[in-house]
Amino acid sequence: MNGNLSIPRTRPRFFTPGVWVVTAVAIIGAAALAARFVVGLGAVTNLSDAYPWGLWIAIDVACGVALAAGGFTTAFVAHLLHREQFHPLVRPALLTAMIGYTFVALGVMTDLGRFWAMWHVMLPWMWQGNSVLFEVAICVMTYLTVLYIEFLPIVCERFIGRVRLPGPLARLDRSVDRMLRVLDAGIGRVMTVFIILGVVLSCMHQSSLGTLMVIAGPKLHPLWQSPMLPMFFLLSAFAVGFSMVIFESLLASRSLGLEPEIDALARLASFIPVLLGIYAAAKVIDLLNRGAVGSLVQPTPAAGLFMLEFIGGVVLPFALLMRQRLRHSPRGLLTAASLVIFGVIANRLNVFLLAYTPTIEGERYYPAFAEFAVTAGFIAMIVLIYRFIVLNFPVIERLEEART
Repeated sequence: MNGNLSIPRTRPRFFTPGVWVVTAVAIIGAAALAARFVVGLGAVTNLSDAYPWGLWIAIDVACGVALAAGGFTTAFVAHLLHREQFHPLVRPALLTAMIGYTFVALGVMTDLGRFWAMWHVMLPWMWQGNSVLFEVAICVMTYLTVLYIEFLPIVCERFIGRVRLPGPLARLDRSVDRMLRVLDAGIGRVMTVFIILGVVLSCMHQSSLGTLMVIAGPKLHPLWQSPMLPMFFLLSAFAVGFSMVIFESLLASRSLGLEPEIDALARLASFIPVLLGIYAAAKVIDLLNRGAVGSLVQPTPAAGLFMLEFIGGVVLPFALLMRQRLRHSPRGLLTAASLVIFGVIANRLNVFLLAYTPTIEGERYYPAFAEFAVTAGFIAMIVLIYRFIVLNFPVIERLEEART
């Protein structure tokens, strides 16, 4: 993942009117997050014994893991399949995945009642090999470590030859610079191993999130409850991973005043209808095999949610991305990618929340204000951290080209 990027001497302003709005949302979210840790889950959420998880797991974790899939999918195509034209997309995708998974871990910690015991998963004598949650936790924790290792060459490149420690620490400048050069060279030799490890770990926990809801049994509506859920989650993660790379690349280019990498994005978009087609065919065959098609013709909210998810998030973007002309249009690409993202978010919300019915009758769950605030705050913090890093580290190639 090494490149020939350097830090531009001039860069866009960090704060713009839009960024100030995002900052305000982040502050509100941080206040709600602080309240959660001070006064506890019961005081700030509407969770209960019937609904032990809600908005934070459905969006911050389940959706967050899927939307951060662009890191491993892009790295797989660019590095393991040696598609050089996708290299400009790898670093931004890696950054998005790294920040995204960091906040997934924070989301899990926020939702746990005994969050201070979260580190127990790292103790071998406390492992439970029969637990799906254990497998997800180990894979996510390990993959997050892999992401930070993959990001280290970018950090090294930023500071090699530019180490300027303050005051008395300045005498260590040469030693730190030498250490960075050794670290960069060492990681470069084994980077392929970490890329492969990242792909394997991602496939494991993306599919295992589906397995987690298979064991929910009849609590999950028949339109979604299927032994094929692990495969559906993995296939949709592939499709939304590429879509998120396109989405964040186009928005970042617009925000930073850069020309988008439209040729690379168009080629990347050509993979999405193939994946959506496989996903759609598998869903239809599964519904037929399980005899669940009848549930679609019933005038129920579940049938409406399923059709909205399937048509809006699968069929429509499939039809749009089959058109080559649209794939070379920034507006068309953004629209199609947004629809895929919408479809995956709708699917995860349906599976983890809306299509879930607890065994305790009469219970209903409606997220509290603090739950919405924390989720919105997490998204805002991700945007702010992403903007800060791309303005200060060699992540986006065209940001450097625009300055030189």
